[in-house]
Formats: sequence, C-alpha cells, structure tokens
Amino acid sequence: MFSSKDYSKMTLEELVLEEKKLKSQKTTIAVFIGFVVGIAVWSATHKGGFLTFILLIFAFLIGSRHSKNLKAIQAEISGRDTVS
Repeated sequence: MFSSKDYSKMTLEELVLEEKKLKSQKTTIAVFIGFVVGIAVWSATHKGGFLTFILLIFAFLIGSRHSKNLKAIQAEISGRDTVS
C-alpha cells in the first residue's frame, strides 16, 4: 500500500488492474480510517493528549496517499486514452 510505483511504465491492462485493486480496497481503507479516528476520539475523551493528534495525522496520511494513488492511475489511463 505504501509503495510508490511508476505508472508511466505500466501497460494499460496493468493500470486497469491496479485501479480495480485500489477501488476494491476503498471500503477496507475507510473502515481502517474509521477505526483509527474512533480510537483518537476515545483517546481525546480519556485525556490521551498527544496520541489523539498522532492517530488523526496517521488516518489523514493513509487516506490522502490512497486518494493520490488512485488519481494518478486514473490520470495515466485517461492520458493514454486521449493519445490512442
């Protein structure tokens, strides 16, 4: 999940498979982020302090990385569709 791939070197079929994989992981990522945010809220209500901010930043980073990867794949696919 945290590996950065060079999408420009992948074939169109590989890009489509990667996009499907990321789209299927969307629900799993959302559940995980919800779990982490839930722990952060619990931590905030039980005087967790610093742990709350770390968990919220962690959840944000996971969500933004997933979103960036999906957008990069979709941009590469649409770029190849317009060239062909």
